[in-house]
Amino acid sequence: MHAALRTGIGRAFGLPLLVPSGRHLSYVLGIETSCDDTGLAIVDTDGRVHANVLESQQEFHTRYGGIIPPRAQDLHRARIESAYKRCLAEAQMQPDQLTAIAVTTRPGLPLSLLVGLRFARHLARRLKKPLLPVHHMEAHALQARMEQPATINFPFLCLLVSGGHCQLVLVRGPGRLSLLGQTLDDAPGEAFDKIARRLRLHVLPEYRLWNGGRAIEHAARLASQPLAYEFPLPLAQQRNCNFSFAGIKNNSFRAIRARERSERTPPDGVISNYWDFCAGLLRASSRHLMHRTQRALEYCLLPNVELFEDAPPTLVVSGGVANNDTIYANMTHLAAQYNCRSFRPAKRYCSDNGVMIAWHGVEQLLQDGESCLRFDYDNIDIQGSAGFADSLVDDVNAAHIKCKWVQPLD
Repeated sequence: MHAALRTGIGRAFGLPLLVPSGRHLSYVLGIETSCDDTGLAIVDTDGRVHANVLESQQEFHTRYGGIIPPRAQDLHRARIESAYKRCLAEAQMQPDQLTAIAVTTRPGLPLSLLVGLRFARHLARRLKKPLLPVHHMEAHALQARMEQPATINFPFLCLLVSGGHCQLVLVRGPGRLSLLGQTLDDAPGEAFDKIARRLRLHVLPEYRLWNGGRAIEHAARLASQPLAYEFPLPLAQQRNCNFSFAGIKNNSFRAIRARERSERTPPDGVISNYWDFCAGLLRASSRHLMHRTQRALEYCLLPNVELFEDAPPTLVVSGGVANNDTIYANMTHLAAQYNCRSFRPAKRYCSDNGVMIAWHGVEQLLQDGESCLRFDYDNIDIQGSAGFADSLVDDVNAAHIKCKWVQPLD
């Protein structure tokens, strides 16, 4: 089916290159500007990445302790045209070889999303190409399939963990995601950034330009007493798949303040055992993520649900926090207890990038064919917040599943 569809799309536009097997390839340009990264990439319908250009704003925003939306928009505007030209040069392609333009339209920072959408409209009109609107979190969920096309089949369970989101979803295809649970307050990446800043890791030269999650993970590896800090488990009495990182964050602040007082840490100093603190924080966060995901797995495997009856049980961990090796190792450990396979995208594709947007466009083409192609450019708009097509949250609550918890790795 895929080969025929690829050929059909190619003939419809008369653009793609004929490959030796006799099939036509279609090329999708992906544009990502949902937050503070300007990402453009070109991916073909066989999942090959022909170009991947990423302009990060992290160094700028780190100086101010967080993302400043108007400045993020300005930086996107200043960089997107040159990123597009570099993308074409890297792929050694001409603009008329593109089949379609996929662009993030939701969710994200509205000011940043606008830059990507307006640039995509401009290109689409100039090149007479169709647009493919992309849901940013769906793109994260589907990215691992580009790298494991014969292994990750629908449906699969996906844990989406990033700076702005924490969600458990059942993935059946593009536009066909069902929410099982989500954070009620902070996302893990957001909590890590705030905790790292309160811990003042940024005053240490090695962490000056790193995001909070990366600094915490690195510091935790140096721990001599990884169990020195304990954190209460959030939502322990609620038998659902929702998350909460506000409690972990607030307990972290209290623990840091208590240690600073006992050590009389100066205003520009860091507590002496910050690495032990980071290890405890990562363990608590992993435990919380494991517990909620464990309940989601048990829900999917219920006899009256059997969501994996046509495919082997599969867990995908994606989003920026999936870069964290400690968290991913614990999720893999959990999945193994249920004979469930686990995957994550390559690290360069876990954080925001244009490749995942282009690949989502490819997934739309493979699923829906030409019906997903949009020429009504002005009817495509951005959404700062956006959910998924379906929700199973009430069903999970009604199932009231009690679990025998799998413990984190030592």
